[in-house]
Amino acid sequence: MSSLIGVQTQVADDLEVIDRVLHGEIDLFAELITRYQQHVARIVNRHVPPDRVAEVAHDVFVRAYSGLPGFSGRAPFEHWLSSIAVRTCYQFWRTIRQKELPASALTEEHQQWMERVLAADSDDRFREQARRREAADLLQWALSHLSAENRLVLTLVSLEGHSAREAASLLGWSVAKVKVRA
Repeated sequence: MSSLIGVQTQVADDLEVIDRVLHGEIDLFAELITRYQQHVARIVNRHVPPDRVAEVAHDVFVRAYSGLPGFSGRAPFEHWLSSIAVRTCYQFWRTIRQKELPASALTEEHQQWMERVLAADSDDRFREQARRREAADLLQWALSHLSAENRLVLTLVSLEGHSAREAASLLGWSVAKVKVRA
């Protein structure tokens, strides 16, 4: 019950501060910033890169101050501020996306550099995939030359990562038999 009274008192305090700010005591807005800066930072921190949290949180309070005349007081100030915080994070990402340059906007030198990097990366990935394919083929060839029991135990223990005890349980064998074959 006391927490409900505390919330009601906070809401009343917020409404009083907002009313006074709207009637010219603009320095009192700093009290709302102090009161809600951690709340806003938590919201913003979940949605933007850590190095941009302070900047976006600042934008939240600038927007809140600008929008203060539109605050109706039907919901608590904290909820209203939270919605501004989320919308500001959304706007942050929209702005970042608009600032991205298409490859055609790069200089010819930068385009050539980008093509070399992408080609080298593609070549490295191709070589890695080919190496893995060769290793998988070699492994399949080697496994195909084992007895069914040895192949099964080796696959369970070495390739799938089961312990000797787990493999023994799966196969209905003794742990010793699995260890001998693995």
